[in-house]
Amino acid sequence: MNQRLQRLLAAVCAFAAVAGCSNAPEPTPPATTTPPATTTPPATPPPGRFASPNPGSVNTHWIPGPDGLVLVDTLRTPADARQAVAEVEKTGRPVAAILLTHSHPDHVGGASAFHEAFPQAPIHASRSTDTAMREDKRGFYPLARSANPAFPAELTYADRVFDDGATVTAGGLRFETATFVDAESDTATAYYRPDTGDLYSGDLATSGVTPALFEGNTCGWLRVLDQLGARFPDARTIHPGHGAPGPAKALIDDQRRYLRDFRDLVRPAVAPASPGGGTVTTEEESAIVAELDRTHPGHPPVADIPDLAQANVKAVAAELASGNTACD
Repeated sequence: MNQRLQRLLAAVCAFAAVAGCSNAPEPTPPATTTPPATTTPPATPPPGRFASPNPGSVNTHWIPGPDGLVLVDTLRTPADARQAVAEVEKTGRPVAAILLTHSHPDHVGGASAFHEAFPQAPIHASRSTDTAMREDKRGFYPLARSANPAFPAELTYADRVFDDGATVTAGGLRFETATFVDAESDTATAYYRPDTGDLYSGDLATSGVTPALFEGNTCGWLRVLDQLGARFPDARTIHPGHGAPGPAKALIDDQRRYLRDFRDLVRPAVAPASPGGGTVTTEEESAIVAELDRTHPGHPPVADIPDLAQANVKAVAAELASGNTACD
């Protein structure tokens, strides 16, 4: 009897399996989950740059901010500035402010064209830069007009003057500033964005160019380069007044190397035992310029002056002959 019951139960189970009538629970489908949405913060838009043609190429930078673009420096002439305006307008962004780094003609001469194109944008300058522009003690602006008819007859000055070293807010961005004296120019203002590490140094640290040394203060410039690095130790990128942007430390080191090399080449020519004594002879000047071309090739001049290198030699020779050797 037990065997017959077992065979009956086996037959029933076999029939149920074929008919799909099993009492086994249906398999649970795998759970599906939607991964949580991830939000990537928008990248900070990179700065833009317009470089006027050589000789004497000079930069205007523009910095995207929450309230519009912030421009740095205004080029040499209104004609150059109008070319930059066309590039700026391609961004489709309004211009919120203009910053000036120093008073040299090649950085302020185009301000009128920028002001005409963007009349709502205030022009900012440190007090020392504004004073240097209004006084022009070295007579650079008449000299610029005589050398280049496109240089404006009248300058456009800053309408927002801030104390040296003050923090400037422009275009919704915060800039730390520092004023440096007796270097490439009598006074210069650097602008630093602590949120990105971008440093707008004007002509204090330039990139692969022949600088203007005719103010005869290479020793002071070397001292200021040390100050610039110490004041902004976290700076990542320098955006210079001439040449391409680059790593901050590298640009400062390159500028320091060029100035030291220049002084080392000129120094023997003003030694008492040199052929011209304290005066550089024509032959010595030619040899110095040739050696600079060899050791620092491909360095276009920052000014549209045909004999800039020769003028630099004369200025540094006078500086060294006067005993300005404190930085050696």
